[in-house]
Amino acid sequence: MLEIKNLYVKGILKNFSLTVRAGEIHAIMGPNGAGKSTLAKVIAGDPSYEVESGEILFNGENILELAPEDRARLGIFMGFQYPVEIPGLNNELFLHAAYGKGTPEEFSKLLDETLEFMEMKPSFKERNVNEGFSGGEKKKNEILQMAILKPALAILDETDSGLDIDAMKVVANGVNKLLHAKNALILITHYQRLLDYIKPHFIHVVIDGTIVLSGGAQLALELEERGYDWLLTPT
Repeated sequence: MLEIKNLYVKGILKNFSLTVRAGEIHAIMGPNGAGKSTLAKVIAGDPSYEVESGEILFNGENILELAPEDRARLGIFMGFQYPVEIPGLNNELFLHAAYGKGTPEEFSKLLDETLEFMEMKPSFKERNVNEGFSGGEKKKNEILQMAILKPALAILDETDSGLDIDAMKVVANGVNKLLHAKNALILITHYQRLLDYIKPHFIHVVIDGTIVLSGGAQLALELEERGYDWLLTPT
């Protein structure tokens, strides 16, 4: 599904390579400033980063020249660490515009069904996008967007940031409901605790812009216990 080949992003990512197949969950971990969020934004098409060389293939197509909205249409979704507020635009109108299909009445019914499926309050439908939301509500709202758009590849950048345990469980439960054999997830996180609820198939540790270690779910427990210093200092 996603194949990143020898990607260099000026000043941040260095010879970064990663393959994500349908049905897989990949967790990206590492210290602050390692390049994790940059990776997410570059895949999504943020124009503020300069790609010097390499490829990002999505279902065999090199997407580096595509605008963010074109990547989204192909099925790439990004959940932000700090979701933006959009005053004056309610969730239903925003999501219907992004969904791009059906009459307002048909979409309203779909949204009601999705809210029920995601165990979210009906009031989310009427509220302006993230305006006055708590940190947990903003993250839940992003999972609602993901549920409506049904992306092939979701990239969640520090979804656990600012969440208490109860909110984390709700968000993780929502994500788990949306995963199946034909989509994939890249989960960027600092901490092992989220991985108690969303079980990754692979964990990759990024330091200084490149993957220095990959492993299974057990690697997160080792990182929780040992930190990252043992990977920064040659043994």
